[in-house]
Amino acid sequence: MTLRIVLVTMTLLCSAVRSWTQNACVGKPQVLILGTYHMANPGHDMYNMQVDDVRAPKRQLELGQVADVLAKFAPTKIAIEADPDSKRVPAAYADYLAGKHELTQNEIEQVGFRLGKQLGHPQVFPVDVDGDFPIQRVINYAKATGRSAELDKMMAATGQMVAAENEYVKSHTVLQTLLYMNAPEQIAANDNFYMQLVTYGEPGDYAGPDLLAAWYTRNIRIYGNIVKLVQKPADRVLVIYGSGHLGWLQEDVKMDPSLCLRTLGEFAAAQ
Repeated sequence: MTLRIVLVTMTLLCSAVRSWTQNACVGKPQVLILGTYHMANPGHDMYNMQVDDVRAPKRQLELGQVADVLAKFAPTKIAIEADPDSKRVPAAYADYLAGKHELTQNEIEQVGFRLGKQLGHPQVFPVDVDGDFPIQRVINYAKATGRSAELDKMMAATGQMVAAENEYVKSHTVLQTLLYMNAPEQIAANDNFYMQLVTYGEPGDYAGPDLLAAWYTRNIRIYGNIVKLVQKPADRVLVIYGSGHLGWLQEDVKMDPSLCLRTLGEFAAAQ
């Protein structure tokens, strides 16, 4: 099969998926969860990508491309990974609209603020919830049960996945990197790490399951904040979040029959 035939076939398949999704979404509010890497390199995760400065001219052009793709979704509201009680984020966005604030490296601003201004949104919506991530309990349990080597191997695999993402972004555009991170197989690999932790526990010390419960609690609370933004059938909510939350938040939308889940790939297919 020639490359041309493959490309034509992929285009037709993507078109069919978009058509089916649009029909399935008729009359329902739509939610697109965009999983992203942390562009400002804050170092808050167990394994962290270290990326180049997205304020460089080349990356700025690429971020403009990302905004153009997301604009096809035509979001009516943009939700971001920030504390709802924060006064700093709304003030920064207002200053940005007024031409008094330069975008920082943070993806909240580089993607959320940029797109909000492009679409004429008067505000963006912080929906984050803080939470515990008791990984030390899991480490302690593994030591006590002779499973440290097993846990180390599992965690190393996660580190390797992040390292692969780190290498990918060096040779690809921001949009290509986001498509890579939002692909179903990458989401599944990310979620697999969490689910493997289930076995690290037993009656009296459910270390692994308790970590998963804490992570689920945080994500379902975030989802609760997202749902509050949906007020009418025509609402289309774009949610910009660290990719570790992506699979969990997508599943929340899938389980809610009142909503329709959309994905980045649907809108980037024509790029």
